[in-house]
Amino acid sequence: MSPAKLPWAGLLALFTAAFTAVMTELLPAGLLPQLAVALGVAEGTAGFLVTAYAVASFLAAIPLTALLRGLPRRQVLVAALLGFALLNAVTAVSSSYAVTFAARVGAGAMGGILWAMLVGYAARMVPPERRGRAIAIVSAGITVALCAGIPAGTQLAAAVGWRAAFGSLSAVAVVLVGWVLWKVPPFPGEPAARRVPLRRVAVVPGVRTVLSVTALVLLGHQAMYTYLALFAEQAGFGRPGTVLLVFGVATVAGIWVVGAVIDRRPRATLLAVLAAVAASMTALGLYAGSAGVLLGAVALWGAAFGGAPTLLQTALVVASGPENADVATSMQTTVYNAGIAAGSLAGGLVLEGAGAGALPWTALPVTLAALALVAAARRHAFPAPGGPVHEDPVHGDPVAGSRASGAAAARSRASTAAAPAPAPRTTGGTAARR
Repeated sequence: MSPAKLPWAGLLALFTAAFTAVMTELLPAGLLPQLAVALGVAEGTAGFLVTAYAVASFLAAIPLTALLRGLPRRQVLVAALLGFALLNAVTAVSSSYAVTFAARVGAGAMGGILWAMLVGYAARMVPPERRGRAIAIVSAGITVALCAGIPAGTQLAAAVGWRAAFGSLSAVAVVLVGWVLWKVPPFPGEPAARRVPLRRVAVVPGVRTVLSVTALVLLGHQAMYTYLALFAEQAGFGRPGTVLLVFGVATVAGIWVVGAVIDRRPRATLLAVLAAVAASMTALGLYAGSAGVLLGAVALWGAAFGGAPTLLQTALVVASGPENADVATSMQTTVYNAGIAAGSLAGGLVLEGAGAGALPWTALPVTLAALALVAAARRHAFPAPGGPVHEDPVHGDPVAGSRASGAAAARSRASTAAAPAPAPRTTGGTAARR
């Protein structure tokens, strides 16, 4: 049987939502001199506009996701996008630092809601055997924003002013609302009777392991990436911008490759990705003085890391089950931001204490720890092909761990239908969906 056709129009709408969220979060970082002048503050104070968004997103993801779980999913998605449209418009017209700061806090809260939804939404739009590919398409919005959107937005701001750049983001969000209403299917919220408490989602087999690997991967990556330009300079490479460009282009290639194979071999692909990052760190630690090795190692690292978030997000959806994905992803969003902050801090401390040359050796053991954890987690978090099918912890719905176990789940349902029916153990809503 040929694989089901992907709902490209809806997935690209979610891709654009991810793109818009990243642009909203990071565009001010390239506009600090203009923002500082317009708002009458120092550039360092203007930089807090980026911090405000990040902190608000970090704090809001879990509680707001839990609060909104019972509402229809498309309505929540549309509300978050309308929030982006309004708050970016406020930023575009504001001349008050306090008002702009408040708008950034509000936009960060919208971002926390959005990031908790996108992966789970994409997973619910496709059959299990296409889930990884769908998540890869949506996640590519992040990479495209980082590699192309932010530079283009900065150039637009230089040409027509920073206010026009934020106004454009607001307009994109308004158009995106119409796109979502047209092409993204509606999904119901979770009825109270079926709503799994946050603490129970956290203890679903595999969830904590995926979150732990996420933290380790981001900790190691950020400890090195935050100071990559400085590392390249101190290694004797005089064009640090080229190094960053190589990394960015490689991440795009990495997402494309992972998207092509993730639904067939998710576990093997993640192991290969982490092994490639570890090899890159080793090469950078030993031979960064060679320009060819430096650029080659950075390209390998970028390609490997480009696919890592998609692999981890897909593993979390599989472990938690699509119905719990919003809550699980909100936890991953929090862990992701915590890993970024901790990695940047750890890298800075190492840089001050031991110098830039020690940064790859800081990232390497953390990456190896993540690799070992994935290798050991063969049962639930990162199941081997044909691994066990476990059940939703509350409703008894089979949750497939891979393409092979998705087939096993289908066989399980078929055999259950053929056998004498036991006493029902599901709610009426579950029975209706089946």
